[in-house]
Amino acid sequence: MPGHINYSILPEHIRDGAQRYIEDGVPPGGFLRAAFEDKLVSSFALADETNIQRMFDIAMFLYNEAPLTCRGSKEEVDRWIEIGGLNGRNIEEKPNDPI
Repeated sequence: MPGHINYSILPEHIRDGAQRYIEDGVPPGGFLRAAFEDKLVSSFALADETNIQRMFDIAMFLYNEAPLTCRGSKEEVDRWIEIGGLNGRNIEEKPNDPI
């Protein structure tokens, strides 16, 4: 269930965007999209000072908390948005289980 995802590791100002993306498939802003698409250089280029300082925490969130199928490439992020995130799914699964 989406409630089991711990968003508190993220900088406060990006938590809502990450939660809306993961749970409802709402397209994230440029920085978060680059992070979910595993684009390291773009992530740093688009990051504000807080996100640069917290990049390790953001990477740990993506690795340990975000569902595997919501990240990895532009196509995977587009697909996640299309299905409406966790709340748009018609199947039950643990957040870190692949489809």
